[in-house]
Amino acid sequence: MKRVNPRHGSMQVWPRKRAKKAYPRVRSKPKINDAVLVGFAGYKAGMTHIIGTDAYKHSLTKGQDISVPVTVIECPVLRIHSLRAYIPEGYGFKVEKEIFFKTNKNALKRVSFKESPAKDMDSLNPDDYSYFTITLSTQPTFKKKSEIFELSIGGKNAEALEFVKSHKDTGIKISDIFKEGEMIDIHAITKGKGYQGPVKRFGIGLKSHKSEKGVRRPGSLAGSWKGQGHMMWRVAFAGQMGYHQRTHYNSQIFKISDKPEEVIPKGDFLQYGKIKSEYILVKGSVPGARKRLIIFTKAIRPHKNIRNIPTIQEINKDSKQ
Repeated sequence: MKRVNPRHGSMQVWPRKRAKKAYPRVRSKPKINDAVLVGFAGYKAGMTHIIGTDAYKHSLTKGQDISVPVTVIECPVLRIHSLRAYIPEGYGFKVEKEIFFKTNKNALKRVSFKESPAKDMDSLNPDDYSYFTITLSTQPTFKKKSEIFELSIGGKNAEALEFVKSHKDTGIKISDIFKEGEMIDIHAITKGKGYQGPVKRFGIGLKSHKSEKGVRRPGSLAGSWKGQGHMMWRVAFAGQMGYHQRTHYNSQIFKISDKPEEVIPKGDFLQYGKIKSEYILVKGSVPGARKRLIIFTKAIRPHKNIRNIPTIQEINKDSKQ
């Protein structure tokens, strides 16, 4: 019987090189009719598990207490850094005008900007531009420097401007954008693994111990792999593994709360410390290391049947040591 052994490693994303920044950028916008921010951002604190009553009507464990792993993401208030107005140019769009607002200058020590006059905001005509976006600055609780990233606003242009006017002084909270049970897409930079060989990087099998020129290397590289006069990119070789931008679709928010004491474990979160602001519990794991900025948006292709979230009875707070 011939042994069937398909190729190893995904060719979905290429090239497998390090991300430009330690936090992702969002390049797709979900369709939203309401004039709200399409996403939010927070810092990954760690993982725990909840004990809750299964509320999904088709589940085999309906009405029973189940254990579900969750990721804790701290979500401090976001401040609006600037407003960008786009117009068409060629096959795409360009920023025609950018208006800066007064933000937390202590957290933006390395960013040089000058606050724009208030009249610039009032003089904007929504019909003159294709769409508006805003750049947001984070307010982390464990470091001084904040990140700045760009997100879109749903609804019509006039409604988007009203949203910016109402939040430019107060900031935006996670509870203003999302609600419990909602599906989100998570954008993050994965953990970096450094330079790895093809066995770990693509999962190829080991060669015979009698083979020459290494056991943990690809097999014969003659024939169709080199028929083009050069080595094909599809061959599994060593290289960078991890620290890539990835998107995880359709994660579910289990809880949104502004009471950190409900979730802080004994001895605090390892390599993170205490949570001091609003947080969310997301079902399952989330890409990235601790303290890394996670950007999550409203689901671009949500499930038709969204499961009811479990009724949380207990959040595990045992020490993670």
